[in-house]
Amino acid sequence: MTALLLKTPSLNEPKLVQLPNGLTIVAEQMPVDAVNLNVWLNVGSVRESDAINGMAHFLEHMIFKGTPQLQSGEFERLIEERGAITNAATSQEYTHYYITTAPKDFTQLAPLQFDVVLNPMIPDEAFERERLVVLEEIRRSEDNPRRRTFYRAMETCFETLPYRRPVLGPAQVIENLTPEQMRSFHRYWYQPHSMTATVVGNLPVEQMIDTVAEAFDRAYVPPVESLNFSEHSAPLTPERPFTSIIRREYEDESLHQARLVMAWRVPGLTHLDETYALDVLAVILGQGKVSRLFRDLREDRGLVSHISTSNMTQGVQGLFYISVQLPVANIPVVESAIIDHIRQIRQDSIKETELARIRTQVANRFIFSNERPSDRANLYGYYYSQLQNLDPALSYPQKIQSLDREDIQKAAQRYLSPEAYAIVIMKPTGQ
Repeated sequence: MTALLLKTPSLNEPKLVQLPNGLTIVAEQMPVDAVNLNVWLNVGSVRESDAINGMAHFLEHMIFKGTPQLQSGEFERLIEERGAITNAATSQEYTHYYITTAPKDFTQLAPLQFDVVLNPMIPDEAFERERLVVLEEIRRSEDNPRRRTFYRAMETCFETLPYRRPVLGPAQVIENLTPEQMRSFHRYWYQPHSMTATVVGNLPVEQMIDTVAEAFDRAYVPPVESLNFSEHSAPLTPERPFTSIIRREYEDESLHQARLVMAWRVPGLTHLDETYALDVLAVILGQGKVSRLFRDLREDRGLVSHISTSNMTQGVQGLFYISVQLPVANIPVVESAIIDHIRQIRQDSIKETELARIRTQVANRFIFSNERPSDRANLYGYYYSQLQNLDPALSYPQKIQSLDREDIQKAAQRYLSPEAYAIVIMKPTGQ
């Protein structure tokens, strides 16, 4: 194996190891009496064709339905007997599975984690039962007004990129998936070259690395046939910025107040250096009680009941996303006010005192959100699985602190056009 100790002037010093079989391990000792093991896979809904949209999430459910060594439910029982916890999540670009355990139990539990991830049997009967669970999850998500608004916004913002599709997939697709399709999907994507194992906790780094490597070797069975999964997607290309205002309006009988989303296409992880100023812009405009939009539209003028801004940094393309809850009658003036705030930043930049406060706020939030072993393992797993590079995980606070007023103004001028954006309005029925 080859190893590299990452030397940076940062809070953390994880060790990265690449095994001959292709698995990457990132490990760090942390003086907290726990160990978190996170297994990250470079597969999510963006890797799916329309015909199997929702497969990655459905497979996440089936991972826990038994292996040749573990009956269905036995993994969870063995985890819980030791007071450990386990869970999983599927996103557009990744799937990850994790356990958090006491250091003394890590050697016993790590092999179980790899066994369920690498060797699910995906039995036909369990597949049919879990299909009903996934369909119910889809139904509940469609009954959620916030999620419905988000889905409408993503469909509006992306014409071709698979970000426009829900991670859960549509019910009609899930209803027609087969166990053999899922087994093929698993064989193709759940391979060591697509995996990153991150482990952080109160054990020596070399011991954690050895435990993970041995557990993986015990569980992994290399495929005997050539892997050729015909339904995986081609490389993605960013869509062009909006050239006009794209407006979509819908009625929703479940709403009591309107929902308003305004969004701009912005760079994703493939152009990471372009995202830092947008992160700061999101805080300036709409994160926290001293942000400009919150103070103006909620506190001072009482035009909205909720407003927030986020810079959604997805793989090849992100969204600068403003979400508002408000009375229908206030929609025109709120849209106009948001655009006025953006124009002001584009024309006049911001004060140095405001930027200094925001830089510290953003950097400290990042540091504070990565204090636990699970936080740190997630941080490393996310960046390495997506970029094959840990530097962004270690240097984010420094990148934020290095931004100046001109950087923020240029980002607003380049990406937040007052004349070209997507706007989605969800109104209560009859208003």
